[in-house]
Amino acid sequence: MPIIRVEMFEGRTIDQKKELVKELTNSFVKTCGGTSEGLHIVIDEINKENWGVSGVLSSEKN
Repeated sequence: MPIIRVEMFEGRTIDQKKELVKELTNSFVKTCGGTSEGLHIVIDEINKENWGVSGVLSSEKN
C-alpha cells in the first residue's frame, strides 16, 4: 500500500485538493505501475506559525 504524504500551508480550496489527489494518483500509477485503489494520499495542512525556515517562522516572512 503506497502512501504519498503532502505537507503544505493551509489555504487551498477543496477543489484544489481534489485536483492534487487526482494528479498525484495518475502520475504515481503511470510512473510506478499498480492501480489507484491501493494508493493512499494524506494531506497535512500546516499553519504558517507552526513552520520555520532558516530560523524564522513562515508567518513572519513576507
